[in-house]
Amino acid sequence: MRASLLALAIAIGFNASAQGTYQLAVMKYNGGGDWYANPTAVPNLVKFCNEQLGMNINTEVPNVDVGSPDIFTYPWLDVTGHGNITFSAQEAENLRNYLIGGGFLHVSDNYGIDKFLRPAMKTVFPELEFVELPFAHPVYHQKFDFPKGLPKIHEHDGLPAQGFGLIWEGRLVCYYDYQCDLGDGWEDRDVHNDPPELHNTALRMGANMVQYVFGGAQ
Repeated sequence: MRASLLALAIAIGFNASAQGTYQLAVMKYNGGGDWYANPTAVPNLVKFCNEQLGMNINTEVPNVDVGSPDIFTYPWLDVTGHGNITFSAQEAENLRNYLIGGGFLHVSDNYGIDKFLRPAMKTVFPELEFVELPFAHPVYHQKFDFPKGLPKIHEHDGLPAQGFGLIWEGRLVCYYDYQCDLGDGWEDRDVHNDPPELHNTALRMGANMVQYVFGGAQ
């Protein structure tokens, strides 16, 4: 996509966000991983943000291919899965242009995506490394305060939850929750039988991300 068209597409997306008409989208990818896992997760996050943050996000959450120009319609892409994720050269370039142009990517490790995600994102940003965000990062201190950083939602390997980021020219363009599984926590409670407080904790952390990305950064 030419730079002028990219700027226009991103401007349209963020102008829509200013009007409260924007949408969050789930990103489809190739490689065999289950990009479609956690179907109730992002819709529940949208509902929570509308209720708790006074937002007016469109409650329809579309699925969009990573290589499609349609990704520029959505200022937030959400990714999850357990298995393989790969990007073709065209898909990597498309996602890179989207993120550099102002888009945001959230990745939730649904247990197993880590060893595939890291090399995939290297094709998008070969010059960047995932860095663990410090507990003082503003994403943890929006409406809801998380003084110890990313909360632990699901057990996985029993390791501490870690929040990693890709930072492009000082801007957080991708947030990756690892050993946490925010997506599972956002799902309908009866899917994983999560207690109400754990479910709410996951949604609060998600709301912090939304508030941070859409103008809530301190």
